[in-house]
Amino acid sequence: MLSDALFLSRLQFAVSTAFHFIFVPLSIGLALVVALMETQYLRTRDLEWKRQAWFWGRILGLNFVLGVVTGITLEFQFGTNWSAYSKYVGDVFGPLLAIEVTTAFFLESTFLAVWIFGWKKVSPRTHVIAIWMVLIGSLVSAYWIIAANAWMQRPVGFAIRNGRAEITDFFAVVTQPAAVIAFAHTVISCLTLGAFFVLGISAINIILGKGEAFFTRSIALAAPLALVFSILTAAGGHINGEEIAKIQPAKLAAMESHWETSSRVPIALLTWPDEKNEGNYIEAIKVPGLLSVMAFRDFNAEVKGLKEFPPEDRPPVLLSFLSFRLMVGIGTVMPGIALLAWFFRKRIAEKKLFPLRLLLAAALPLPWLAILAGWVLTEVGRQPWIVYGVMRTADAGSPITAGQALGSLVLLTILFSVVLAVGKIFIGRLAFSGPPGDDAPAFLREGGQS
Repeated sequence: MLSDALFLSRLQFAVSTAFHFIFVPLSIGLALVVALMETQYLRTRDLEWKRQAWFWGRILGLNFVLGVVTGITLEFQFGTNWSAYSKYVGDVFGPLLAIEVTTAFFLESTFLAVWIFGWKKVSPRTHVIAIWMVLIGSLVSAYWIIAANAWMQRPVGFAIRNGRAEITDFFAVVTQPAAVIAFAHTVISCLTLGAFFVLGISAINIILGKGEAFFTRSIALAAPLALVFSILTAAGGHINGEEIAKIQPAKLAAMESHWETSSRVPIALLTWPDEKNEGNYIEAIKVPGLLSVMAFRDFNAEVKGLKEFPPEDRPPVLLSFLSFRLMVGIGTVMPGIALLAWFFRKRIAEKKLFPLRLLLAAALPLPWLAILAGWVLTEVGRQPWIVYGVMRTADAGSPITAGQALGSLVLLTILFSVVLAVGKIFIGRLAFSGPPGDDAPAFLREGGQS
């Protein structure tokens, strides 16, 4: 593998994306939490909400910077490691990313600067508008990126001319169901992560004896958000799965390790793929017809098996299978955790609820794991295609040596590890410094200009 430049390039992009995606969902999720907190301050003039917004907003600002730093290298890799891909489909993929940068990114970054530096310089209403614009900018940014990825999953609105893909219907590219459904599912999962982040950090602070009243209020706001968004995430995942069944049947078959095309297909709750022998080592506790119903809303529906596709056109089964189950497993338990947090939201600091605080603290990484598993499934399940049915991943790389690819992979991994370590240290200092005290900025203890 270390002598395979294509594999190393794929691994490098996967590593870069994983590091980047540690920060992006939190920026989207925290932006909503901070916007709601400051809106509450504007509505009630309760200075405690202003302090809440400032505390969580500092984490948001630092996290946003780290997201930018880790995201810059992704664009360069299209030229350094994926030049054949860029040449072939750049006229479709490139404009979507260009629009994202020149509109949404500048929108959110500009208004985030207004929010960070404008506490004493703009009116309370303007300050609140700024944080809502940050959220809107992040959502618009996410849509353009997901629309570009959705085109790779289901290429539409294009034609091959002069050996290159060119857009023929821009509206079809950016509004196709695959983009809209993936956007809704991804963004709601990011909002879920933001709410669970507040729950987890607040619970840890209460365990440490720092600002019980302050963080109980944070939990009271975040708990209902976590409950609603975790349920919507699960619903969105199901709808996304139905879309996958329509446009990428091989991915669906790999997700469930389903080998034989048949009707009334069950789901085996206990199974394990045997990819070498085109079957499963074990299939137990089957629910009759469940896969047919889940995929097509029809108990009698036919579901294509992996044997329907040539071996060279099948995605990696085990990784698709495991990432899908990790995502679904976490998505199943999160609403229950959120429900407990919501039910006990006003009593979370009581000694007898110490186990719940531990549960919320332990649940802190779960949304990240679920989101990363979902993206592994999305990308690995599309293989061997980089653009589904149009261009194979094997044909998309740059004419570089394995040594060059390995060198950049090692260098980027070290760089990202340092950025992540330093970032987590500083975010940790902000998150566990306790609520604003007497040494906090004066504007947190007064009304008027926000």
